[in-house]
Amino acid sequence: MRAARLIKMVLLLQSRASMTAAELARELEVSERTITRDAQALSEAGVPVYADRGRAGGYRLVGGYRTRLTGLGRSEAEALFLSGVPGALREMGLEDAASAARLKVSAALMPSLSDASRAAAQRFHLDAPGWFTETKAPELLPAVADAVWDDRRVLARYRRGDSDVERELEPYGLVLKAGVWYLCARVVAHLDSYRVYRIDRFTAVEAGAERFVRDVDFDLPAFWEERAEQFARSILRAEVVVRLSADGVRRLPYAVDAVAAREALEAAGGPDADGGWVTVTLPVESEEVAHSQLAGLGPDVEVLAPESLRARFTDDALRLTTLYHRP
Repeated sequence: MRAARLIKMVLLLQSRASMTAAELARELEVSERTITRDAQALSEAGVPVYADRGRAGGYRLVGGYRTRLTGLGRSEAEALFLSGVPGALREMGLEDAASAARLKVSAALMPSLSDASRAAAQRFHLDAPGWFTETKAPELLPAVADAVWDDRRVLARYRRGDSDVERELEPYGLVLKAGVWYLCARVVAHLDSYRVYRIDRFTAVEAGAERFVRDVDFDLPAFWEERAEQFARSILRAEVVVRLSADGVRRLPYAVDAVAAREALEAAGGPDADGGWVTVTLPVESEEVAHSQLAGLGPDVEVLAPESLRARFTDDALRLTTLYHRP
């Protein structure tokens, strides 16, 4: 533990001209007194750490000293490719590996490029979760992530309805979609079957000693895109017929599934003679969901069918009229 901290301290000082004890303590998550002891230990080991006294003082390496301890370990190299998603790294338990990798890369760069990582971080940040949602990393995510990185089969138990189901899985990849973590895995009992599991529904995950051999033709982004499209279409089991004003046509993709809205509008006829309204047949998840989504369009949508949904909007209109006609 201390050896890793000392190496990290040297890499920090190598990547920056000077750092105060407070800055080093914050980066290494130790006290300033520990930093003083660590600096002394490095100096005794032959690393030329020099302490500048005074208000503008700090620690620095003398004479352009550069360590050769910059080779990336496997976990560090893998984490480096995910460094643009710091929240995901933290949730998978890879934050320390990514930090070490960034330091090693910075230490290996020429002095004129030493601020490259900071410049990139100031200009790009990925915030994966959607607005107005509170996300919490699933408790079992680090265990699943370890199995994914190590190609180890897992025995997983997950909630399905009111019961728990147990499956032996070959965990191929993780996907973070709108703040929700999913596992793409192959079921050992049906090796021709790849499935998607929400990790927050796992109740137990036990990694075995046995490693599996990956299918080299498996393409995680392509697989996820195909399954996501299948899922989006599978839940659209009902249809509604609506008339839309010009504003309603423009706003429809923001109120319902965007792909379903686009396809419905492309299949619709032209505007009618009654104010240029467009009639579309729209696939929806259910009547209840359609009521909630289409209500956001207000007077820019008229439901024509089914009659039960039209009755819901008629009742809404009557209640609004009563509410707004109060003295």
